[in-house]
Amino acid sequence: MTATRTDAKPPSGTDWQLPPRPSTRLRTALIIGAVAAFTIATCLPAIGGVQLDFGALVSHWDNGSGLLLQLFQPDFAFLPRTVQPMLETLQMALVGAVAAALLSVPLTLWAAAPTNPNGLSRRILRAIVNVVRAVPDLVYATILVAMVGVGALPGLLTLFLFDLGIIVKLVSEAIDSADHPYIEAGTAAGGTQTQINRVTVLPQVWPLFANQWLYTLELNVRISAILGIVGAGGIGRLLDERRAFYAYDDVSVIVLEILVVVVLIEVASNLLRRRLV
Repeated sequence: MTATRTDAKPPSGTDWQLPPRPSTRLRTALIIGAVAAFTIATCLPAIGGVQLDFGALVSHWDNGSGLLLQLFQPDFAFLPRTVQPMLETLQMALVGAVAAALLSVPLTLWAAAPTNPNGLSRRILRAIVNVVRAVPDLVYATILVAMVGVGALPGLLTLFLFDLGIIVKLVSEAIDSADHPYIEAGTAAGGTQTQINRVTVLPQVWPLFANQWLYTLELNVRISAILGIVGAGGIGRLLDERRAFYAYDDVSVIVLEILVVVVLIEVASNLLRRRLV
């Protein structure tokens, strides 16, 4: 058997046909357009740009230097007072994430095309989810504080709505973009859509749900610190209180505590993801 040589030269008189060099005109045009848009947005306020007064950073530096100095000198004697608000924040984050996780499963299946062939109901649900996601969390918190009063309840409801919008949006899009041959097999076997979703789809997408549930739990702790500005309870309310009194040494302690809690939750979430995925 004769081996075929891959490095043989072409017969004499044969010209190599080199492929055309890829054009870089589109990339160059996009780069120029991006630079022009940035220039308009920052340097030309007369035609709608943002007025950036870099000189104000220098002239007003003394106003914030003292506060920054306090931030770098945390008063750890204030730490015991933060324990109860932090526990309230963790309770809000956990309850909001669990409630959103329970409701997100049926809503996600209704929002994805492979698991809901009814186009009308799917579009209506997606429109509602987009509206929920479009409203900022601070707006939710402000309205809910006015409706039910200051405390943990408006913060919990805000986190629930925030988490629900994220989970349904991301997981339903992941289901839409994946191949699902088992759905066709279930349909060919005569199963109903509900049976197919329960028996074949859910076992495949549980890792997607788990990733998003853990992600929203991490976000809830961070967001709750901001929601306290409008009175939505938790550690954020104490943070806003100490900021209002210009006690930035206490603010520094609260920020460090939030950082430690978020890092611990992230480490635990990563360990759980490795076991679930």
